[in-house]
Amino acid sequence: MSLGPSFGETNPGRKRRRNEDAFVCEPPLFAVADGMGGAQAGEIASSLAAAAVAGGLNGAQAPQDAEELVVELIQEANRRVHDRATSDASASGMGTTLTVALARADDVVAIGHVGDSRVYLLRDGVFEQLTDDHSLVAELVRRGELSPEEAEGHPQRSVITRALGTDPDVDVDVFSVEGRSGDVFLLCSDGLSTMVDPDTMANIVERHRGRPDAAARALIKAANDGGGEDNITAVLFEIDGASDADEPTMEAATAAADESDTMLRQPTVSADGAAGSEGDTMIVSADELRAALAQSGEEASQQPPAPPPVPFYRYVLATLVILVLAGLVVFLAVWGLAR
Repeated sequence: MSLGPSFGETNPGRKRRRNEDAFVCEPPLFAVADGMGGAQAGEIASSLAAAAVAGGLNGAQAPQDAEELVVELIQEANRRVHDRATSDASASGMGTTLTVALARADDVVAIGHVGDSRVYLLRDGVFEQLTDDHSLVAELVRRGELSPEEAEGHPQRSVITRALGTDPDVDVDVFSVEGRSGDVFLLCSDGLSTMVDPDTMANIVERHRGRPDAAARALIKAANDGGGEDNITAVLFEIDGASDADEPTMEAATAAADESDTMLRQPTVSADGAAGSEGDTMIVSADELRAALAQSGEEASQQPPAPPPVPFYRYVLATLVILVLAGLVVFLAVWGLAR
């Protein structure tokens, strides 16, 4: 498989002073990390994770056991974040999501995933989310206790159930996708996926085929136009044949310039920056998740039942009373006139 163009970009959004996202765009290796922890240095966590992934191939091609390498890179990232969090009191409690894609030379893309950053695939006009969010609301949706529409506005949608840095080891979702000519992969943080609906993302990616830089900037602009509540990161790569590599037209170049509203952050960033941000993502343990799910079920069972329907005979009695009263009124009126 021959990779086509690729590009990554990140933006702090409209509401955050700091950017806790980091990314890697080193073909054939790509990653997005979304740090969390507020005053516990979420941006350091994401930077450490990105640094662990960047250079993971040392210039070589992806090995045949690409899934194994992806897991090793994510586990190494987890070790670095956890070690820093346990050795530095100012970084205690920090964590980060991490989503990695590694493209092999034989048309296979290995994907590793922890947290609620996502991987999407645009293929033959169909835009599909490949990863499952490790979050409380996603678990409730999978259990059938929330609809996808209810999950979008749920007050606990920022609670994630799995992240790097909270434990010495982390469970990694890993799988492979057989790539096809024309495929476009998008890795993004939840600052994009919560602000822009999938149909809009698909339209933007489709419209900018062959120009992942323009697509990334347009996606970030759309997220900011939607409110920009969180940091926003988009990394795109295409499988050769997605489009030709000709220079964009003047119209396309102008559109890309108009859509640009980003601040570029390098794929590998220093982990020595100042701690602290106003991030509001929370991490819960497995025990806390079970307790939250149980409480959710109890609250649902404690909802007051709907009032029973009014029996039909009551409607009949009410009608008869009204008729009798009306007849009495008519009788009294006629009797009065007769006198």
